[in-house]
Amino acid sequence: MGSFQGKTALVTGSSGIAAATARRLAERGAAVCVVGIDVDEVAALTAELTITGASVLGHVTDLRSLEETDAAFAACTDRFGRPDIVVAVAGGSGRRFGDGPIDTMIEEAWQETLDLNATPVMTTTRAAVTAMKGRGGSIVVVSSVLAISPAPPLFETHAYAAAKGAALTLVKSLAASYAPHGVRINAVLPAVTNTPMAARAADDPEIQDYLARKQPLTGGMIEADDVAALIAFLASDDARAITGQLIAVDGGWSVSQAT
Repeated sequence: MGSFQGKTALVTGSSGIAAATARRLAERGAAVCVVGIDVDEVAALTAELTITGASVLGHVTDLRSLEETDAAFAACTDRFGRPDIVVAVAGGSGRRFGDGPIDTMIEEAWQETLDLNATPVMTTTRAAVTAMKGRGGSIVVVSSVLAISPAPPLFETHAYAAAKGAALTLVKSLAASYAPHGVRINAVLPAVTNTPMAARAADDPEIQDYLARKQPLTGGMIEADDVAALIAFLASDDARAITGQLIAVDGGWSVSQAT
């Protein structure tokens, strides 16, 4: 994979897959803007990348707000120039709101989970295509394998699956609209990944046993770097002919039965 020297990348999120992606892009020479809502995480990742000699900007942002998202893109552009690469990772589990099977779900759980996972994809891609239209660029949206390959009862979070499915539909629609403008838009669908969001799975022996069979290529959880590697490829010029694709990084999840 080639260098990202001279490129500007904006990554939403500041831990897990987002952090692994920011590291990988920075290692290959990109100037990286880290955009997230957690003040401490943004500061820590920014400091870590700075120590390595990377060009990095941290910006604390609530990506559920169009105004705040646009401000983050403006800050990135002011520092490094308009982004050539945008990776939309920010999101999270809705279990704390009550996400679960739809027959037991309350309205708040549905609204909060969609707002946490679907709205940031809209605000981020909106700002990204605005910056890239007419000059080109690559956008990668991180969805979830649960959007296309459900696994009840251990992973029965219907609002989360709906939000991640909405992201896939949006990627397809945007890819068709903006390909003539030189903008590539693809989605990555991880299975259960070893990140802070997956703490529940990591601490549950039943889930760990299930994942050993459901994700046989990795014998359990996949690593954030496994996902970041595909994201970096899709962001690179090596993928210049690829857009509108939905690619799973799932350790075999979508082709394995685990009972």
